[in-house]
Amino acid sequence: MKKVFAIFAIAGLMATASCGNKEVKEETTEIEVVETVETATEDAVEATEETVEDTMEQVEETVEETVETTTEEAK
Repeated sequence: MKKVFAIFAIAGLMATASCGNKEVKEETTEIEVVETVETATEDAVEATEETVEDTMEQVEETVEETVETTTEEAK
């Protein structure tokens, strides 16, 4: 969620920065915003995938420990 908010913050900053008195090509700004959003989205997806993998590993370890404990108690 933090990265999603960061994406919107970056997009908002870029939008407000382009509203100044300077002449800015609209096409360039749009391309930069799209690239920034794409990069942030890719980073968010990677972070989510890592979190899911870590969580799955922890769950598997917990299940294995539970099965071992239950098996030992049953003996």
